[in-house]
Amino acid sequence: MEFSRRSFLTAMGLGTAAAVAGCATTSPSGSSAADPTGPVEGDITFLCALFEGATGKDTLEGKLLKQFNEKYPDVNVTVDYTDYGSLNEKITTGLASGLMPDVVTLGVGWIPPFAFKNAIAPLPESLATRYTYEERVLEPSRFDGKLYALPMVLDTRIVAYRKDFFEEAGIKDTPKNWDELREIAKQLTVKEGDKVTRVGFDPFSIDLRQCWETFLFGNSGELFSADGREVLFDSPEGVASLQLFLDMMADGSADFALTTEAGQPTTLQQGTSAIMMTNNSLYVQLEQQSPELIDKIGTFVLGNTDPAMLQGGTMVSQSATSKNPAAARALVEFLGSPDPVLVASEQRGSVPAISDLKDSEYVQGNPMVAFALENLGKARSEGGTPAWMEIREKIKPTLETAIVGQQTAQQAIDQLAGIANDAIARL
Repeated sequence: MEFSRRSFLTAMGLGTAAAVAGCATTSPSGSSAADPTGPVEGDITFLCALFEGATGKDTLEGKLLKQFNEKYPDVNVTVDYTDYGSLNEKITTGLASGLMPDVVTLGVGWIPPFAFKNAIAPLPESLATRYTYEERVLEPSRFDGKLYALPMVLDTRIVAYRKDFFEEAGIKDTPKNWDELREIAKQLTVKEGDKVTRVGFDPFSIDLRQCWETFLFGNSGELFSADGREVLFDSPEGVASLQLFLDMMADGSADFALTTEAGQPTTLQQGTSAIMMTNNSLYVQLEQQSPELIDKIGTFVLGNTDPAMLQGGTMVSQSATSKNPAAARALVEFLGSPDPVLVASEQRGSVPAISDLKDSEYVQGNPMVAFALENLGKARSEGGTPAWMEIREKIKPTLETAIVGQQTAQQAIDQLAGIANDAIARL
């Protein structure tokens, strides 16, 4: 799905001339950005939400950037490490101060907001075909018909289940729709007296925003219209996707209190759930914490009307105001190439964005990553509007009001739609 800045400006009465002027890439002084085809040299900064910790730093600076400098010895890269909790704030601060990093990592859904603000520069379309990308992987990299980022690693939301619990209950097939999910989850729920000791389904151990989006897409719903101006999630499909969680809590097959924190053994590992929403990094966690369970856990893509797998991940973009744009462009192209993509994926247990890497030793040795790559045709991405950075932070707390009984599903979705409409109106 592609999004148009011009359509927003036209709708707001700013007209074509303003749209054309707003799409120009300018520096803080208002002058055009330097030619990215110039000499590849100079000092550049890289705001990086990948390569965490000492091991990550050694991998990036001790190995990958050394490879980069072998080809471009006149470029000096300074890395500013961060995490996703601070990434948006750092970019926004850089924009406000006129000190935007030359190269930035961005999340899925982040391209329309920052391209709309002219914070990042368009990339040559030829880069989209340089390596093998599923079109679903490239969609979040585009805005207004232009390529603004190269995907590096993907993090998909999938469904995992305990094969041994299915076998004990005589269940041979994974659920194909929500009705089957509810029935199977009831069969797999275990109680001791009035206390539930194992829920049939755990949708709450991943971010509630991402879980609800997965079910929305699997129910043929959409977040926004193609131009990003109209809210679409306040549809019967969107309400039903939230109501499903409430119904499963009501019948005892799901429990909002029975979740685990990131990095801790999951409910699936502890045996307190039979099916759970998770992401592809679970396999690394199993290797480290519960290797005896590896053969007992399977995965599937769930849908109601359409199977859907939510696709998150990290992309790399070039600042529109870099003083050394040729060097910045070179680093973006390097980071989006197979070696850095594979190294970053392996460190995080993520899915490499380049499809040809499916035959690598890493992918072949990680069944959940291989499963995600095989199912990228079912992948869907969050975002879809330049107002996304404001809206995304409000989704989880608003949905939670329904989960804890403060509002109905309809009321929570209506409230969220109001928040989103207000944010879009401010563009």
